[in-house]
Amino acid sequence: QVQLVESGGGLVQAGGSLRLSCAASGRTFTFSMYTMGWLRQAPGKEREFVAAISRFGRSTLYVDSAKGRFSISRDNTKNTVYLQMNSLKPEDTAVYYCAADRKVVDGWPIKADYDYWGQGTQVTVSS
Repeated sequence: QVQLVESGGGLVQAGGSLRLSCAASGRTFTFSMYTMGWLRQAPGKEREFVAAISRFGRSTLYVDSAKGRFSISRDNTKNTVYLQMNSLKPEDTAVYYCAADRKVVDGWPIKADYDYWGQGTQVTVSS
């Protein structure tokens, strides 16, 4: 069984920073075989893509609203993916989920492609 456990969420003022972590585990889970992503869901809205990182961290992808403010990284020795979020805005308020995909090998996975999901961590940005 694969487990993804997010941490690092919380309440922060606008302009502040948070660093989310997602630790992956599983008896047969090889972290480096998975593209990892962060997605978020605000109240009353659909879950949306935020950022993704390739298997060995050579490539990253961001939603336009996150470019220049968020940075995704991974440490394959620790089976952990991170999302550094700076210059946070109230519209970043959401539950943030990490997800793992190994099906898509050429290109980036879409939301429906992800095989495993964490339980989510709440990020609240006050104005």
